Amino acid sequence: MFASPQEPVSFSRSCKAVLIPAGDLVEMPAGTIGYLTQSLGGSFTVYVEGNLFRVAREDADAIGQVPPPLPVLPENATDKDVEDLIWAQMRTCFDPEIPVNIVDLGLIYNCSVNKNASGERVVSIDMTLTAPGCGMGEILVEDVRDKVELVPTVAAVEVDLVWEPPWTQDMMSEDALLETGLM
Repeated sequence: MFASPQEPVSFSRSCKAVLIPAGDLVEMPAGTIGYLTQSLGGSFTVYVEGNLFRVAREDADAIGQVPPPLPVLPENATDKDVEDLIWAQMRTCFDPEIPVNIVDLGLIYNCSVNKNASGERVVSIDMTLTAPGCGMGEILVEDVRDKVELVPTVAAVEVDLVWEPPWTQDMMSEDALLETGLM
């Protein structure tokens, strides 16, 4: 399910974290010791006393980590450049238990980019989860929204959680199947 505990970390300050897989928000006190098991896409999975916790990008410093740089567009970026960067941002969203991004997992069903009256981009995304009862669902939706909102010229992002068609392993990319040992 997750990488074996690797790098020891100590919380230098208290910060919010999400209990995996329940999705409950908890306060991790300063001085808590754990092990970094995953650091993909700017969020961090930390193993503490038999539980996994997701630490968000903005709290990376609390565990001695540095978040990745913010996305940038080239000067005179085209619509395609923006769309490519949006997809790249979604590829930085990871299930905290599976070291595969949500795009390669096949969780993004649709992504459309339109311009509003003032020329700013509005992004609409339909995504699903590997299981309807996943406690991390709203966390993943928020992660997608937050990361796509970081793309320059994007004014608004709407992420809808959909259940049709139901997700199956057939929706995974070849890379995802290889990474998870399913191929």
